[in-house]
Amino acid sequence: MAGGRARAWDDDGFDDRVPFLARLEREDRVALLAIGRPLHYQARTVLMHQDEPSGHVLLLIRGWTKVTAIAANGYEALLALRGPGDIIGEGAALSGRHRSATVTALEPVESIVIEQGRFTAFLGSTPRVALQLLGLATDRQRSTDRRRLEWAALTVRERLAVLLLELVRTHGSRTEEGIELAIGLSQQEFAGSVGSSREAVARLLKELRARQVVATRRRRIVVLRPDVLRRIIGESSA
Repeated sequence: MAGGRARAWDDDGFDDRVPFLARLEREDRVALLAIGRPLHYQARTVLMHQDEPSGHVLLLIRGWTKVTAIAANGYEALLALRGPGDIIGEGAALSGRHRSATVTALEPVESIVIEQGRFTAFLGSTPRVALQLLGLATDRQRSTDRRRLEWAALTVRERLAVLLLELVRTHGSRTEEGIELAIGLSQQEFAGSVGSSREAVARLLKELRARQVVATRRRRIVVLRPDVLRRIIGESSA
């Protein structure tokens, strides 16, 4: 579905998943894009490095990225997936601090790069855009808080089932075999997303393969039985 997915800002919906460009009035969106320049990345290329100084922000036009962070003990966590219409690097650009996470292209990415000074000047001259950016930050924080609260009540098995179903909804491509997740994540990245170890996630995926709930390829997963994943989530409350 990645290749045929409509541009995110063409949607009329508005919730906490709506990306930055979709929130802007057309004239503001055109003006913002006009102060940057196109920049393309190949799949698996790092767009931004954790702890590097901030010099620009990126507006994603096409293609998906992953946002990861490494803790002091070496634990790597998948924080988010960002795609068409999203903005990345804005936190460091506004605070003047080093980047808090690494952003990597999961597929070929088309973006607009805007130099930090031009971006902050644009926000200063266009309060409507600044307010939308503030709203986006608030929505992202609320989503993070909600996920943290929900995660606390779930086992690792249930968290993995939730994550797989979310990816089915957002990045699923139906094939003859099942629903293929059109986004490549490693077992370590799955582990970071559900707050567990790579070994524990590997055991759970092996169990799901044995039950013919999923089939795994190199950095690819095909969900065969989403109904079973939904039952796993409901087991604790059944």
